[in-house]
Amino acid sequence: MNKVRIAPSLLAADFGNMQRDVEMVNSSKADWHHLDVMDGVFVPNISYGMPVIKSIATHATKPLDVHLMIIDPDRYIKTFAALGANILTVHYEACLHLNRTIQAIKAEGMMAGVALNPHTNINLLEDSIADIDLVCVMSVNPGYGGQKFIENTFAKVRSLKELINEKKAKTLIEIDGGVNAGNAKALVEAGADVLVAGSFVFNSKDPGGTISHIANIANS
Repeated sequence: MNKVRIAPSLLAADFGNMQRDVEMVNSSKADWHHLDVMDGVFVPNISYGMPVIKSIATHATKPLDVHLMIIDPDRYIKTFAALGANILTVHYEACLHLNRTIQAIKAEGMMAGVALNPHTNINLLEDSIADIDLVCVMSVNPGYGGQKFIENTFAKVRSLKELINEKKAKTLIEIDGGVNAGNAKALVEAGADVLVAGSFVFNSKDPGGTISHIANIANS
């Protein structure tokens, strides 16, 4: 079995101590830093933008997994590449010409990710799955951290894994929202390759230990 990656979501970090929390992730068993960029239009919340990501990039020693929850993401592909993003994920629902967006991300040397809202069917990716490096399955409605995990996610991940295998694609499946020690193993068994955990990590008394705990469960 390939190693399951853990990507702590810095949306749940302490913004007053962001360098400390980034360095904690650097020294932990985590694999990526997950960064949620929200514009207040595509989702009903605003998170952080380019200056904060630039600052995070100066301290991060692990790949930056940037998740754009914004309208018209094509405008910013080159910008996020310049900021140091290694993976750039756009929402299916925000892209008029998805294949063109995917190719534009890859042209900048980044892995191309596509996120799906809870109501979006994975069949819509049938024609482009072979070109997508990562599919981010939203297991909560995007916009806020700390939401309850949507149980239908398990069936959705299994269906997505079937599609990936059927098309002989190498696409990774990432789960974002409500991931914790209680559902990590079941998500991996359903087909998940990357687990994003925010509140569960950063609200714990020992975030580094919590990352190790999830990593051990996911890879056991």
